[in-house]
Amino acid sequence: MDDEAKSVPTSDMNTDAAAEAEAAAAPLPPSSSETSEREEAKVEEADEEGQVVERLVELVSEIAAISDFRNSYRRQFCNLSRRIRLLVPMLEEAKEAPSPLPVASEAALRRLRDALHAARELLRLGSCGSKIFLVLDREKIMKTFQDVTARLEQALAGISFDELNISDEVREQVELVHTQFKRAKERSDSSDDDLFNELMSLYNSSSSASVDPDILQRLSEKLQLVTIYDLNHESLTLHEMARGGDPGAVVEKMSMLLKRIKDFVQTEDPEMGAQASTANISPKDNSAHPVIPDDFRCPISLDLMNDPVIVATGQTYERGYIEMWLEAGHDTCPKTQQKLANKCLTPNYVLRSLITQWCEANGIEPPKRPAQLRDAPLPCSAAEHSNVLELLQKLSSQNLEDQRGAAGMLRQLAKRSAENRACIGDAGAIPILVSMLSTTDVNTQEHVVTALLNLSIYEENKARIISSGAVPGIVHVLKRGSMEARENSAATLFSLSIVDENKVTIGCSGAIPALVQLLSNGSQRGKKDAATALFNLCIYQGNKGKAVRSGLVPILLELLMETECGMVDEALAILAILSGHPEGKAAIGAASAIPVLVGVIRNGSPRSKENAAAVMVHLCNGEGEQQQQHLAEAQEQGIVSLLEELAESGTGRGKRKAVQLLERMNRFLKQQSQAQAEAEAMAQAHAQAQAQAQPQILVQAQAHADMQAERSLILISSDISDR
Repeated sequence: MDDEAKSVPTSDMNTDAAAEAEAAAAPLPPSSSETSEREEAKVEEADEEGQVVERLVELVSEIAAISDFRNSYRRQFCNLSRRIRLLVPMLEEAKEAPSPLPVASEAALRRLRDALHAARELLRLGSCGSKIFLVLDREKIMKTFQDVTARLEQALAGISFDELNISDEVREQVELVHTQFKRAKERSDSSDDDLFNELMSLYNSSSSASVDPDILQRLSEKLQLVTIYDLNHESLTLHEMARGGDPGAVVEKMSMLLKRIKDFVQTEDPEMGAQASTANISPKDNSAHPVIPDDFRCPISLDLMNDPVIVATGQTYERGYIEMWLEAGHDTCPKTQQKLANKCLTPNYVLRSLITQWCEANGIEPPKRPAQLRDAPLPCSAAEHSNVLELLQKLSSQNLEDQRGAAGMLRQLAKRSAENRACIGDAGAIPILVSMLSTTDVNTQEHVVTALLNLSIYEENKARIISSGAVPGIVHVLKRGSMEARENSAATLFSLSIVDENKVTIGCSGAIPALVQLLSNGSQRGKKDAATALFNLCIYQGNKGKAVRSGLVPILLELLMETECGMVDEALAILAILSGHPEGKAAIGAASAIPVLVGVIRNGSPRSKENAAAVMVHLCNGEGEQQQQHLAEAQEQGIVSLLEELAESGTGRGKRKAVQLLERMNRFLKQQSQAQAEAEAMAQAHAQAQAQAQPQILVQAQAHADMQAERSLILISSDISDR
């Protein structure tokens, strides 16, 4: 697998009612006010129909679709999103709960729904909001984090797993999420004080004051405003804030701050200035970048205008940016917020002439009317985009060498950067690559499936790959491709299955039996990739039975006994998930797994011990004959002392499982002791009865002997007389 492909986040294989609070008053991200109104109506409609669980599933899906938290709170936003996504299995199982729900459970789910609404708006702010604003308003942002976290924690605390028929494995996962929210509620993540202080200093300084370039450099890097795409997106976001009702003076001052950072970045990298449609600096003047007059800058992009146009309010903008604004559905002037009487754009020839004269006076190449900004994807340059289009032409040709070479180049480009992955996806490469998965050329097939793997790391491409119908083709490669192609097919399925709804699609495609085969007979890396994909897919309840019926359990137990293969942790993690499913529990019990599991608890790693204990808890849970046999076998293997040690020094989850299993084992031993005592009592009573009956038997025997002797004497006397 490619190095870049290995950077796909690996799923952690060890997954761990209060008064209503007002929603956090954080500014809404672009165009969210209208969306919120529609969604509130949707919520009310759902409430009338009693479909609370369905609405919760929709909310989590919406939250999962929010990404790209490239700001100073990235870790907090990512943690919040990840924890919420882990609630999907609970909600899927809650769909099957008896209807109507008990009043308490429905009230708890409504509280969870309201908390998820607040979390979604906060995450939207983190994804689409102004990076500068997020830092400057840090107190409100951190308070919002705390409020949302507290509401989610309180909502989860009020949910009854029993009333919703939640399985043990999913219950453990939700309890872990609840613990994480509780811990996050009790502590406050510190923000970057240096970033805040430097930004405030720049924010409060006059526009003419000189600023240390080192400070601007640090601000650019920490705010992740280092590319023209970042800078332009930030500018658009600030104007959206003004449209949302934020004070114009505040936005104007933030725009000034952004302009300073942008001037610095473009001075440091003149080539980026060219990409941004600003005037190019001639090579001889590379060391001195003249300050662009404010009147020559587009109020949206803050760049020198190449094609200035006038809108109905009399304000002038760069054509490409104002068209993007209008096409997004806005009907106001970005700068004045006045409603536009019409959307006509009039070329500003006078200003264009003045800009040209200024460029010539400063030794800068005069601006040329550019192609529309939206024609090329922003994350990559025009040259890179052109290169991708050229590769796609070769990929679509009938020449096998051209196809193979183009697929290999796209694989390498997708490996290098997120910008390349976005550019390739935007250019329409994915459907073409998907169509080539069935190629008979081994090298081309390897390049194609690995390119899809590398492209899938970019969130938006996941949806494109699924919608292009790629899963059957990937499964085809998984079954019949070379070993490298099979490995990377498995890794691609894992990457795609991170999105919860994709778990269902992949599970229905026949991928699970093929992954089980790779786990059985693949290379070391192939087995690792297959195990990771199977673990992720089996988080969805509907896939567990498919995995068991595909023969997964015996293979996992073989891996447990082959310690040199290094797959013990992975195998046990999957077994821990399957053991919570009725078919999985039966299959593990039938495979004589008890000695192997006890051996792991005795000699395994901390993570292996906790997962082995989790499997044992499921196997021994219940009062049936099978469970009794498992407990008896575990006792014979000496598990009690091992559990006592694990309960004392294991991981947090390992301790919990050990305590549960010890309680179950103690009940079993007590029952055994009682049964043995009853048996001994019965035996003793029988012996006593026999002992009491013994004298009478002796008397009867003596009487019988006397009678026999008397009869013998009579017979002897008679015989004597006769003689």
